[in-house]
Amino acid sequence: MPDETTPAGGTHRQLGLGTAGLIERSITLLMVVVLLVGVLAILKPFAAAILFGATLAIAAWPLRQWMIGRGVGPRLTAVLLLLLSLLVIVLPALIMAPVLTDELKAFTESVENYFSATPQRPGWIENVPLVGGKLASAWDGLLEAKGDVATALAPQSEILQRWLITAARALGDSVVQMILALIVATMFCINGSKLVEELDSIVVRLGGATAHASLLAAAGAVRSVSYGVIGTALAQAALLVLGLALAGVPGATTLGFVGLLLSISQIGAPLLVLIWGGAAWWLFGQDQVGWGSFMVAWGILVSMVDNVLKPWLIGRGIRMPMPLTILGVFGGFIAFGFLGLFIGPTLLAVAFVLLQAWRTSPPG
Repeated sequence: MPDETTPAGGTHRQLGLGTAGLIERSITLLMVVVLLVGVLAILKPFAAAILFGATLAIAAWPLRQWMIGRGVGPRLTAVLLLLLSLLVIVLPALIMAPVLTDELKAFTESVENYFSATPQRPGWIENVPLVGGKLASAWDGLLEAKGDVATALAPQSEILQRWLITAARALGDSVVQMILALIVATMFCINGSKLVEELDSIVVRLGGATAHASLLAAAGAVRSVSYGVIGTALAQAALLVLGLALAGVPGATTLGFVGLLLSISQIGAPLLVLIWGGAAWWLFGQDQVGWGSFMVAWGILVSMVDNVLKPWLIGRGIRMPMPLTILGVFGGFIAFGFLGLFIGPTLLAVAFVLLQAWRTSPPG
């Protein structure tokens, strides 16, 4: 029986107000979605630079905090870290440029001298998976040209030109992205403390202590992967250069630099065997059986470092099982490319923290 105090049509008015409120909330939600889509569209061209800059800032955060704790201001700290980054990136490039040029010239001369003696092509070259036919064809071309690399590559000049243009464009894009990433990292370092407080306040309001723990896990994952990837690449490159130099292989620095790039890229890390394997083959061809055997053993050691050092460095800052960490690194790389190295373990670390919080929370 309806309440006698309810005015006539009151139920209809309440329903009308409820419908109006629902429409207003839907419009507000739609406006927020449109705003977010617009913001993402604006930031999309800079997404890689922002993510990479944030990664650099997170990786350098302990050093930033240490400098601020010693009385250095945030702005001066950011400037010093920027100069340090430029020093680490630009200075080696300036030092390596003439060395790489000289060693590349010496390596080309060694190839020309070797093939000018008309060596017999080994039978196993054709059996190399995927590239055996191309290697055999390149060998025969060098023999016909008497070791003259320019003459041997003349039929492929158009392909090489396109490849060089593509590589130059990619290098230019990488330089621009790196500069933008350094700018973003500098901005994060200047306003880092305020950004951390605001971000921490937002996640705590959304999810409490569990969200705060997830934020710390994400930062630890990004930092650990940074140390693991860069540290392992530097170690492998240094060991590779040392072994090549001891064995007397020409172009040791150049080959080590190529090895560094391959190791950092992750997808090219297995190709390190081509560097030390090629060096060993060259040594055997020079009748240096002892040094060739040394190069094989040393190369296996260089390749194995990746399987030991990287998981150890990455696992130091992530509190989750090592198999899960490795899955995050490689799965993220397959799914998202280079930045996936950081995104993958970060997502798994956050998911692991949330799972642990749910598991240990009382039911109900």
